[in-house]
Amino acid sequence: MPILSRHCVDWGIDSMDKLKLKWRIFTFQLGFCALLLLVLWFFQTVLLTDMYKYIRKEELQKAVTLVGKNINSPDLQEILDDLARNKEIIVMTSQEFNMPLRPEQEGRGRRGPESITQTETFTLSDGRNVSLTFYALISPVDATVSTLRMQLYIITGIMLLLSIIIALIISWRVSKPIEKINSSAKLLASGNYDTHFDGRDFLEVKELSDTLNTAATELSKVETLRRELMANVSHDLRTPLALIYSYAEMMHDFPDEITKEQTQIIMDETQRLTSLVNDVLDVSQFEMGTMVLTKSVYNLTESISSTIDRISELVKSDGYTLCFEHGDDIFVNADEGKIMQAFYNLLINAIHYSGEIKNVVIRQNVSNGFAKIEVIDSGDGIAEDDLPFIWDRYYKSNKKHKRAITGTGLGLSIVKKIIELHEGTYGVTSELGKRSTFWFTINIS
Repeated sequence: MPILSRHCVDWGIDSMDKLKLKWRIFTFQLGFCALLLLVLWFFQTVLLTDMYKYIRKEELQKAVTLVGKNINSPDLQEILDDLARNKEIIVMTSQEFNMPLRPEQEGRGRRGPESITQTETFTLSDGRNVSLTFYALISPVDATVSTLRMQLYIITGIMLLLSIIIALIISWRVSKPIEKINSSAKLLASGNYDTHFDGRDFLEVKELSDTLNTAATELSKVETLRRELMANVSHDLRTPLALIYSYAEMMHDFPDEITKEQTQIIMDETQRLTSLVNDVLDVSQFEMGTMVLTKSVYNLTESISSTIDRISELVKSDGYTLCFEHGDDIFVNADEGKIMQAFYNLLINAIHYSGEIKNVVIRQNVSNGFAKIEVIDSGDGIAEDDLPFIWDRYYKSNKKHKRAITGTGLGLSIVKKIIELHEGTYGVTSELGKRSTFWFTINIS
């Protein structure tokens, strides 16, 4: 039995959820109008007599107060006449109030069908007391109720008709822009990132439309980057795998002709694949927020110098020159492995794009409690329009991916994430045709 009750409740909620917004607004608007009519009917029919009596009592009490204030005024008679004429309140002395009825009054009683009386004693200026009776007739309201009821029938019909029309107009005006946004959102959900949301009429709808337009733009960028990433990673995977397979096949077919160069190529390409997989995993951890820093105080200058020495040994045969300019040693509280990974990526990037001069300068400066590391290449620079996007994964200014000598193409994106985790800053200054300077800062311990 409880299961059946739960099912009924859920069905009711689901039914309301499936009701379109415009019909829900229409229902609420119509219900509100019906409630107003019900309240109007209740006050104009059921409570009319009681309210009329209450008002007459209040008027009688005000008349008593007014006469009391003007009991010695020469205008008292004028005030009494005004009360009788405008308020239908008659003021008499006790003797007048108890006079015998006139013949025409005997059949219906002295004070009519129903009346309100109140007797008050006032003191005159000469010290005498006078007792006055205030008499207010309550007229029958049956005819008035019948008249009001007829008017209410007409008013109810008009209000119902107008409320239906107004409810339809309001529900249509409110729901139309939301329905348009919903249709566009379905297109966006299907993968059409060129969808444009056009919200008008209401501030909230306009703000929602602007937010969805921004979301569509960002999703389009993410989708473009995702496709480029997949294409470029596939390219970087395909080349070393093809080389490894070719040389392995050659070694299999000609086992007696194996050379150190062949095995070295296989080792280098395997290392490249390992580096690519590690970088992809690092990017994934950064994006998910699962990367944990292991901070400690260490000599930043010494770590950079050691990294430069190792890279110099690898690239000196190709004619590259690496120069490290620095002052006193700097100590920082950071994750040494991650900071060195960021520096390594910037250094490899500079080597890739140093051009024919093949000269890379590394500078270490201190300013306002921050250590600034600059990596300066001797290449052709970067166009101004491309500068905001170079920190994106696999972004290429000419949109053409090429396989680097070393690295994976994810280096600058990893640098960005590492420096952000250390609450530092990063950037690049460059002009087309001139060298580029990549830099980052980190707080000194």
